[in-house]
Amino acid sequence: QVEVVESGGGSVEAGGSLLLSCAASISEYSRYCMGWFRQAPGKEREGVAAIFFGESTANYADSVKGRFTLSQDYNAAIIYLKMNNLRPEDTAIYYCAARTDYGGPCPLDVNAYVKWGPGAQVTVSS
Repeated sequence: QVEVVESGGGSVEAGGSLLLSCAASISEYSRYCMGWFRQAPGKEREGVAAIFFGESTANYADSVKGRFTLSQDYNAAIIYLKMNNLRPEDTAIYYCAARTDYGGPCPLDVNAYVKWGPGAQVTVSS
């Protein structure tokens, strides 16, 4: 059974950067898709980026391409989301999620993921 927990986040001015981390407690981490999602106030949760553990290519939402980078520490079972050039519209609670899979590309569909972390707040001021 996989467990995930986020850390990082915080408040920053527009144009700034933040780093999110997600630690996964999984027994066979080579078989999981790990994703980042976000939910802004009054909006539905949406996919941001996802990667299959052990692979190098991440899948990104169009809204964050070129600004956000998902990376992983395979041995430590941690994924990171480096967020650059942040905008006020990036303000949201960011969630890490996991799903069992056999390889990438990993989906950005919220309904495809079954295990969620508690979330981390990211606030970008203009």
